[in-house]
Amino acid sequence: MSLYNILRRIYYRFENKKRTKYLNDLVRKGLTLGKNVDIVADYFFDPSHCFLISIGDNTTIAPNVRLIAHDASTKKLIGYAKIGKIEIKENCFIGDSVIVLPNVKIGPNSIVGSGAVVTKDIPPDSIAVGNPAKVIATVDEYIAKIKGMSSKTKIFGREYYIEHLDDIKRKEILDTVGDDIGFIV
Repeated sequence: MSLYNILRRIYYRFENKKRTKYLNDLVRKGLTLGKNVDIVADYFFDPSHCFLISIGDNTTIAPNVRLIAHDASTKKLIGYAKIGKIEIKENCFIGDSVIVLPNVKIGPNSIVGSGAVVTKDIPPDSIAVGNPAKVIATVDEYIAKIKGMSSKTKIFGREYYIEHLDDIKRKEILDTVGDDIGFIV
């Protein structure tokens, strides 16, 4: 194993321990974390108001998600800040770089698209995107759309994951995707 790979492993092990400690501290301070919650890489869960945040079972939190349970914009003006609960119900997917603000409930089985800013409740079984986040479809409508799209193209398997790619596989993906969207398991 190369020195680079050894150092990389050490670095990721250290980062993982640091994130685990941070998350455990938040839970100790009141963050409610369901079972089988998958939190990918970096995140910010309001440490001073984490007891106002709950994340339901089987939810995925993508990288760079920010759950902010307070709004200090009024602090200098009137002497106090707003605070509110953030409830992410079970079986949700919260995409990369989503920001969820105070007093928001994301209904079960919902998907919030990357980069969305959630300022109001998202109903159950919904797809929400944008800034501010708006519901654009139900999960069933979205699944039907994706199944229709994927039925017309190749779905790449695990042998196309980054650690298995070579120039031939990269070219195959590029050619298949073209100017459209592609799919990988």
